[in-house]
Amino acid sequence: QVRLVESGGGSVQAGGSLRLSCAASGDAYITRYNYCLGWFRQAPGKEREGVAWIASDDSRVYADSGSGRFITARGNAENITYLQMNYMKPDDTAMYFCAARPFCRPGYRGIDLSYWGQGTQVTVSS
Repeated sequence: QVRLVESGGGSVQAGGSLRLSCAASGDAYITRYNYCLGWFRQAPGKEREGVAWIASDDSRVYADSGSGRFITARGNAENITYLQMNYMKPDDTAMYFCAARPFCRPGYRGIDLSYWGQGTQVTVSS
């Protein structure tokens, strides 16, 4: 079984930055190799939406909502992935989740990921 734990959420003013972390544990394959990971968010009353994805070859794609402002990257520790959010807007306010599966191809933007974290709250004030 794989466990994902998000951290780094909090409150920030518009224009500010936050860095979210997603730590994976529990499965040797997931934590040893370049697993596929996606970042998602869900605001109250809205559907969950994808924000950024990092494929097994380390290529990355972003939703329009975060393009040019958000960056996802793997950390030096193989089981840590980050989402750096810059120039944040009140519309970025949501619960943020990371999700993973062992493999995905470059350009993947799906939501069919096997493992999900519990989420971390991000609030952006104007």
